[in-house]
Amino acid sequence: MPNIIQENAHFLDNDPLWAVLTAEERQTVQKESTIVRYGKNEQIYREEDIPEAVMMLVSGKVRIYKEGIGQRPQIIRMLKPNELFAYRAVIAGDGFNTSASAFEDSVVYRLPKDTFLRIIRNNSEFCFRMMVIMAKNLAFSELQTVNLTQKHIRGRLAESLLTLKNKYGVDDDGVTISMYMSREDLANLSNMTTSNAIRTLSQFASEGIVGIDGRKIKLLNEPALTRISRLG
Repeated sequence: MPNIIQENAHFLDNDPLWAVLTAEERQTVQKESTIVRYGKNEQIYREEDIPEAVMMLVSGKVRIYKEGIGQRPQIIRMLKPNELFAYRAVIAGDGFNTSASAFEDSVVYRLPKDTFLRIIRNNSEFCFRMMVIMAKNLAFSELQTVNLTQKHIRGRLAESLLTLKNKYGVDDDGVTISMYMSREDLANLSNMTTSNAIRTLSQFASEGIVGIDGRKIKLLNEPALTRISRLG
């Protein structure tokens, strides 16, 4: 079981979303939020679970995914620190339509859904900022649907690598993506089999587009990767 620790939530200082809270709302959030620590691959919630809280990733990485045919997971998106999640089901008042698990050891803040909904109803600026977040995520989901259904294997893998680079950045060398994924996870993110991901990544390496060092992937020719992604 996760190690739940009751303490003040310092995430209020890490994201402009929370800057519009009133003093009373801020005090309530600090009092009622909890911190949950998840180990690598530990489940955070499962599809069809009824949400009890809105969550924000403080540290680590989290995968949002759906179970596909043969229980093969399709990674919908990867989260980085300060990203809010689990709010769609809370706002809609239904169960989760995705699952979430810790990609690595992670710390998550949980704000009870009743508290979150009360702020949404009473603070118009907070509500507006939530609408902006939801609109951006919807735009990403629409683009992701096109990428995964219309692009060929090379285009899908190229898009996934660029997405990881844009979300997590690169190491000090300026080319190594700061996200080390197994070939299986990379395949699940790109909607392909693991063998296809391995073969396509090897092709990219032989063409000098990427460099491979275990789970580390270096983007040696990002313009070429962008061109492959664009052409599909």
